[in-house]
Amino acid sequence: GAEVVFSVDCTKLKEHFSPGKHEFDRIYFNFPHCGRKAGVVKNRELLACFFQSCAEVLAEQGEVHVALCNGQGGTPADQPRREWHNSWQIVAVAAGAGFVLSDVHPFKAETIHGYKCTGYRSQDKSFCVEGALNHIFTRSTPPPCLTPVSCKTQLGSQKVYFQVPQVLVDKINRGFLEVNSSHPVRTIKEKLSTGLSQAFPLHNISSCLPLLCQGHPEGVCHSDLFWIALSPGEAPSTEETSQGLPDAVWFPHFGQDTDRNGGEGCPIPKQFHLRPSLLPHARAIMQEGAFSPGTLHVLSGPVFRQCRITPHSMPVFHEMLLVLAVSRGTENSCIQMLVENIKTITSALHQAIAGVKPSISLQEATSFGAELSDFAAFECQLGEIQHFICLGTEPGSSGSCVGVTRTAPDELKSSELVVVSASLNLDLLAMLLCGISDWRMLWTSDRRFLQQFPEGELRLFKSFCLYPPSYVHDVSFWVPDGEEFDEVAFHTLARRVSGEMVVSIQLRDSFQQPGTGRRSLCYRVTFQSCDRALGCREAAEMQLRFREEIQQHLGVTLR
Repeated sequence: GAEVVFSVDCTKLKEHFSPGKHEFDRIYFNFPHCGRKAGVVKNRELLACFFQSCAEVLAEQGEVHVALCNGQGGTPADQPRREWHNSWQIVAVAAGAGFVLSDVHPFKAETIHGYKCTGYRSQDKSFCVEGALNHIFTRSTPPPCLTPVSCKTQLGSQKVYFQVPQVLVDKINRGFLEVNSSHPVRTIKEKLSTGLSQAFPLHNISSCLPLLCQGHPEGVCHSDLFWIALSPGEAPSTEETSQGLPDAVWFPHFGQDTDRNGGEGCPIPKQFHLRPSLLPHARAIMQEGAFSPGTLHVLSGPVFRQCRITPHSMPVFHEMLLVLAVSRGTENSCIQMLVENIKTITSALHQAIAGVKPSISLQEATSFGAELSDFAAFECQLGEIQHFICLGTEPGSSGSCVGVTRTAPDELKSSELVVVSASLNLDLLAMLLCGISDWRMLWTSDRRFLQQFPEGELRLFKSFCLYPPSYVHDVSFWVPDGEEFDEVAFHTLARRVSGEMVVSIQLRDSFQQPGTGRRSLCYRVTFQSCDRALGCREAAEMQLRFREEIQQHLGVTLR
């Protein structure tokens, strides 16, 4: 009952199968080759045209299966693996047509009834299929079209509007912690809350916490915050802002900026920033006397911090803040009890997911020997830390910092009570527990991510975008005379221009010109997606836009 069509040009499938009439669920191409002694470049071109053609006749949820001889594909699945320039670079050419590699497995000719390999150098001869691989491609989600987003909020008696920073447009109001969400971040938060409620009376502070803070938190670098300009004519007076605590939190340490070297800069005008932590909200509630002694109060929500680009540094993540008012003199034992319960719950979760117990440690802040992650370093800026909570999922690993403990500042202590708190990064916990290697995957719009966590079930994550191609570009420039180069702003521009497609930025060279003293920097920028197709042409366009943006916004002179 099958229809067989001969003399089909694989680069012009639409000419043989009209898109309205045929939408294929599977397209198989076993061992494509241009014929005779065609080199790798011609065969890459063949594959590129083939994938472009497939995009016109493949169903939305369809698959393209391409079998290649061992080594041809150029992916880590090939053993031995060829050098990239000597391979067919199949993931890169497929990405150019909007496909991602979702699975790869051995090609077993003996399991295909009647299959015979032939065509070696366009002759009726067989070729070696030992070690051959079948590559399974699926459609990528299209590039996001990020339009500017404005948010409305109430400050005092006024309604005000602000523009969401471009790098956060696709991350604002995602609702990961909402009741109907099956996102692993919410599941972990609920599991922790349920477990902790067995040891403490627990109260979830579910009221809508304000996104905006006013003023400048003491000790925090100005460029680590997402500063917000209210719409013209909408800025409230100082009195209205400082009294509108349900809508914005006011920092008392306001007026002097702190630079990266700890020095004092010039006064900052009245400004707002997106909340970098839930601590100010907790302290505002404490000052109102709304915390019941002995009850564990839980605040949770997204927080926003400008940071450098690394696989574990995120400009937005979900914080879970646990706050407990205890009798003076018992604070250390209460922190130990709180952390022990967190360790027990987390260990049980990881054992259920991966089958092994993780390494969870509580390290004194004064003796923490590892290099601080961006998360831990920023927490240090927010106030004195007692302990770092570290989670390691690999044998012998010292672990990653996923949380901190601290006691409240002196002004919030009384003669009888001391407030202790633990702050947890739920996104980092989800990554480590579910085996997610890149934080960006937590924010993907691809439905295949959440399909792996049905009804909030926690599982080891299996990537649907294997071996994504990477593209390396260098950029060098002269820094403006007499100015300190803001590397965080440089990384933030890369995030914005690429739509989070930059996976790494490394300083390659720093040069000071003799005589003039002018300073030049050279950075290596690596573009790579974790969840969608990124072709070399698109990456090159991003690099060009990035070069234009750093000239315009950072005042550098390109070399």
